[in-house]
Amino acid sequence: MKILSRKLLHQLSFKQAIRRCTYSTGKVSDFGQPTSASHPQLMKEGEITPGIATKEYISRRKRLLELLPENSLAIIAAAPVKMMTDVVPYTFRQDADYLYLTGCQQPGGVAVFGHECGLCMFMPEPKPHDVVWQGLIAGVDAALEMFKAEEAYPVSKLDKILPNMIKRSSKLFHNKLTATPTYTDLETFQNAAHVGKVSDLSIFTHELRWVKSPSELKLMKESAAIACQALLQTMLHSKTYPHEGMLSAKVEYECRMRGAQRMAFNPVVGGGPNASVIHYSRNDQKIKDGDLVLMDVGCELHGYCSDLTRTWSPCGSFSSIQGELYDLILQTNKECIRLCRPGASIRQIHNYSVELLCKGLKEIGILKRDAFRLYHQLNPTSIGHYLGMDVHDCSMISYDRPLKPGVVITIEPGIYVPSSFDGPERYQGTGIRIEDEVLITETGCEVLTGSMPKEIKHIESLLNNYSYTKGMEAATV
Repeated sequence: MKILSRKLLHQLSFKQAIRRCTYSTGKVSDFGQPTSASHPQLMKEGEITPGIATKEYISRRKRLLELLPENSLAIIAAAPVKMMTDVVPYTFRQDADYLYLTGCQQPGGVAVFGHECGLCMFMPEPKPHDVVWQGLIAGVDAALEMFKAEEAYPVSKLDKILPNMIKRSSKLFHNKLTATPTYTDLETFQNAAHVGKVSDLSIFTHELRWVKSPSELKLMKESAAIACQALLQTMLHSKTYPHEGMLSAKVEYECRMRGAQRMAFNPVVGGGPNASVIHYSRNDQKIKDGDLVLMDVGCELHGYCSDLTRTWSPCGSFSSIQGELYDLILQTNKECIRLCRPGASIRQIHNYSVELLCKGLKEIGILKRDAFRLYHQLNPTSIGHYLGMDVHDCSMISYDRPLKPGVVITIEPGIYVPSSFDGPERYQGTGIRIEDEVLITETGCEVLTGSMPKEIKHIESLLNNYSYTKGMEAATV
């Protein structure tokens, strides 16, 4: 009788487990994350994560190895579990680089990439107690069969196997954000770091993630559509329920009901003066009649984020002063979107936005002297950022880089006038931002959040010709 290889035994045992689950009358096991067998409503056969096929993951790994210098090694740990209290964890979110390359959505693993080993995964080994409390997770079998690793071992063997891999390598790269003592405490790793052989892997992974594939863009468009629909429902809700906390809850509910796994970030819901705080997050005030509310929201769909902002008056009418400032932001938003095309850069678009806003703010009378310096008190932010698996995606890619088809950015001009600002009193305590997601195409751009109204006349028409109560009644019929 032939002796089966360890890898083949793992593959057979995993397939047998899947087969038992698939044809049993019991619950289908998902091995810690969705599979096409456990979640057919989410995934097609041949996908590792919803919408992303196995062949795409394999292609990503091949491209990483092409970028890595000869005889080098890349190490990426899964994101750590963060605790809310001693026994209560925060909702787990996987590190984008680890997810992008492995498809594994679970904590506890370490992935190693090299020209000799391909993808080698070190997987956690749950104790029976862990399974009772937290359920099954992917182990060595899943690494080989589900994630298509060339090699896989229990993480308990990492200290015996990885040192030899490090010794044979002339250069190491690792994900600094998720670095774990599991490998950084190894003597061989520390020796390599001491002599300057260790660098940040994100210079390569961000390069890979910067231009999105057709599969990624499909998910990003769906994520944007969910966020737009959710924010539109929240806008209609705001006239009856002008409370920051209620609007925050409403937009999250609407996102989750449309399939999003989580919010991309805590919604910014700033009413009145709170809108002038750029990343306001308390969301605990009632919005006064006549005040504007600024909502910056985004959701995450199967690993891909959306991000958009709208500012409006829940009472259904902009004042002339609010409208004057809003129109400046809107026109800047439109003009900057027109510049979004291959070859342009975020830096160029940003500089143009500063020119437009400085000119407009002087015409309105908010800025009078030393306009450029004072402008940065009213808007210290960039016109936009890259968007993808993270909200501020691919931070290693310069804003001076010429944009390419497949890159997604935000365009988000805004003005934030604090109550203490030395300017016309009528504008003090005002914050306005209009943010859209923009996909760079071969011929220009596509606004992924274009379905979300931003013209004053459209917003006022929506709020004044729609009864939330009637809408709710219609929905229940």
